[in-house]
Amino acid sequence: MKKGEIVEGVIERIQFPNKGIMTVEDTKVIVKNTIPGQKVSCRITKKKKGRAEANVLEILEKAPDEIASPCPHFGACGGCNYQNLPYEAQLSIKENQVKQILDEVYISQNQEPAYVFEGIKPSPIQYGYRNKMEFSFGDAYKDGPLSLGMHKRGSFYDIVTVDQCQIVDPDFRKVLSAVLTWGQENDISFYHRMKQSGYLRHLLVRRAVKTGELMVALVTTTLGTYDLQPLVDELCKLDLTGKLVGVLHTYNDSVADVVKNDKTEILYGQDYFYEELLGLRFKITEFSFFQTNSLGAEVLYETARSYIGSLNENGEKDKIVFDLYSGTGTIAQLMAPVAKKVIGVEIVEEAVEAAKKNAELNGLHNCEFIAGDVLKVLDKIEEKPDLIILDPPRDGIHPKALTKIIDYGVDRIVYISCKPTSLARDLAVFEASGYKMEKAVAVDMFPGTVHCESIALLQKKRKSDL
Repeated sequence: MKKGEIVEGVIERIQFPNKGIMTVEDTKVIVKNTIPGQKVSCRITKKKKGRAEANVLEILEKAPDEIASPCPHFGACGGCNYQNLPYEAQLSIKENQVKQILDEVYISQNQEPAYVFEGIKPSPIQYGYRNKMEFSFGDAYKDGPLSLGMHKRGSFYDIVTVDQCQIVDPDFRKVLSAVLTWGQENDISFYHRMKQSGYLRHLLVRRAVKTGELMVALVTTTLGTYDLQPLVDELCKLDLTGKLVGVLHTYNDSVADVVKNDKTEILYGQDYFYEELLGLRFKITEFSFFQTNSLGAEVLYETARSYIGSLNENGEKDKIVFDLYSGTGTIAQLMAPVAKKVIGVEIVEEAVEAAKKNAELNGLHNCEFIAGDVLKVLDKIEEKPDLIILDPPRDGIHPKALTKIIDYGVDRIVYISCKPTSLARDLAVFEASGYKMEKAVAVDMFPGTVHCESIALLQKKRKSDL
């Protein structure tokens, strides 16, 4: 087998996150964006001893349980991978992946996995679940007409107009179509990263599930001046199921392809909306961190709360809880009624300010939120925790911060992760430092995609465990 050679085979399994595995001539071949059971023709792109990587050329035979995707953009759009599988099959893949990744921590040390794996919890809804989308402006092909949507699979530049996307609320699709039509009719250019010219960059849409409030932000460069009032008028006339409460204009002259805020103007209404979660009310702004699946977030946080269990056997509020990487303080506020004090640490200052306002909004006065890097902030906090909750970014916890967390020696740690491989890496350190994983569970927050959340309960080892 050589680079450039075309081979055929059947996908045997999926390795996290989206690596289809097949065997050809005793060689393990990794083929991305496939599903188990498909027979594929692919071209070898990399070859090492006993291992190769390949790109799909053609699906020769469908998988036995493969279905037609309900989304017409599936395959072209790079957002979803599993919409051609029944939901139960999607859950099975994710459940097996998380279990295998966590088991490997023990198997690599010649140990038998002794924790309880509680499977995977499904999202309450499979379609229309996303409460936030960042759509990109561009063209579907070089010098083509203006597009607005998601990056084409495997492309850094081409944009697929996803006006029939199935994982967003129908209101998102109406807003996208209205903004795209306005841009096309007025012949407004999009921002070219290579040329560093053009005006339109992103369209940010956020919608609360419980209140139905909707906020729209048009993100542009300062390379031009346009009258945006006609666009606002069109948005206000849309027949939406929710309520449009704000239209914003955000300026971003950054070279990077990210939604960044240099300055924001309110074109209509207000620059925030409200969402409700597990009986709490949250004020959300354009850049506030909030789980993208509101109903799934309730499952996630209810599960995390059950893992935390009872803080006090005597019924007294005498425990101090650290919520590290706290975002807008959702978990901290859920813990506040049963704790003496909850201290949240988050590096994004806007999220911290939102957390403070949300705690006040919910009448919670025993929460303290600190802006800064967990690694540095822990040295400045005088209180010692009785329980630690971790919800780090995708890459997990900084090794030095992990050491400081372990040094507190708390009996219980609840670790929430959006990337199981990061959890597994940190778990190995916890296990080597006197903790054991009692139980773990996966929670599907992102149907149709390769992603899911996981939660682990870590318990300090007793002498009998050593």
